[in-house]
Amino acid sequence: MTVPPAVTRVLTWAAALAYLAVPTVVVLHTAEPTGIRLVLPVLSAALVVPLFPRRPGIALGALLAGSASAAVAASSRIAALYPPGTTVGWQLGQTQALLAALGVAYVAATRRPRAAAAAAAATLAVQALSLAFARTGADTYVSHLVVLGLTTALAWTAGHLLRERRRHARELRSREAAEAVTAERLRIARELHDMVAHSIGVITIQAGVGRRVAGARPEEAHRALAAIESTGKDTLAGLRRMLVALRADDPEAAPREAAPGLADLDRLVEATAGAGVRVGLERRGTPRGLPPDVELAAYRIVQEGVTNVVRHAHTDACRVVVDLSGDAVSVEITDDGPGLPARSGARGLPARSGARGDGRRGAGAGYGITGMRERAALLRGEFTAGPRPGGGFRVAARLPVPEEAR
Repeated sequence: MTVPPAVTRVLTWAAALAYLAVPTVVVLHTAEPTGIRLVLPVLSAALVVPLFPRRPGIALGALLAGSASAAVAASSRIAALYPPGTTVGWQLGQTQALLAALGVAYVAATRRPRAAAAAAAATLAVQALSLAFARTGADTYVSHLVVLGLTTALAWTAGHLLRERRRHARELRSREAAEAVTAERLRIARELHDMVAHSIGVITIQAGVGRRVAGARPEEAHRALAAIESTGKDTLAGLRRMLVALRADDPEAAPREAAPGLADLDRLVEATAGAGVRVGLERRGTPRGLPPDVELAAYRIVQEGVTNVVRHAHTDACRVVVDLSGDAVSVEITDDGPGLPARSGARGLPARSGARGDGRRGAGAGYGITGMRERAALLRGEFTAGPRPGGGFRVAARLPVPEEAR
């Protein structure tokens, strides 16, 4: 049977209010308010505990009020039964001080520092007033008050540190979530760029070829149109898979297809040849199973490097070397083309550097080299790109393979 929340709240408040009178009644009806006879008024503090999660300030106030009332009543009873200076009943005072310190620590851990400081000050003031009824000497009063002050300060500090630790943990989780979102956006941007840029480059070249030979050589125009159709279908299929994965409520339930890898380089070479650039592909080392992220990064770097050759190198050939030997995967794309002339946005850099990207191709903003560099950096690899001493351009990357996959 489930208790309604309204009933729970009423019972909680009733128990907390009852505590205001319970300790005093118990002390007054105890023959000698010392030792084991003070266990019951201390245990009755449990009546206030359920109120702390809802109203910690009010709960601490009720705890202090009940404790002060019990302390005053116990001091009166002890004064009537024992001669002055007798140290009895200390168990009640110390236990109530401990309970008050725990209450202050809870308030400091769950409320703002200003509210927690006010709670600590109120607690110390009530304890100082209650201690005055103990009829001890001035020296004893001062020493006890110092101990209570240190205990309260320690409780406030512990609660405040716990609150700061929880706040810091929340900030770290929030920062990690934001970084994860940013990383995912960059990953999607890289995939879209590599997929679309290569396809559009091939389609543009093939469309130009088809337009030029449409009248004189219809068979060549037919092959160019077939290549455009095939490339467009592959690109649309890849975009559709990505959109399905992005729109799925459960990313794990989204249909997944194998990401492209080094085994797909032959198909890339064939598509690039259809765009008018012959790719000499050389494989070194023994083929082996590689982690999917390494395979994908290597493939995308080769794809982007070849795409840059098609779009900017002004050459009909390039060379790709894939080296699987050693503890890393190394890829290199080189060509001997003259590249595009430097434009006004190249910022004085060499024509090849401006043509190949890093966002300096005149009026456009290219992200090809930036994306390749990011892919290598994510795998703690090395990446270089730049003009060759003898002419042409070179793109090279070295992607380390995890030890368990070697």
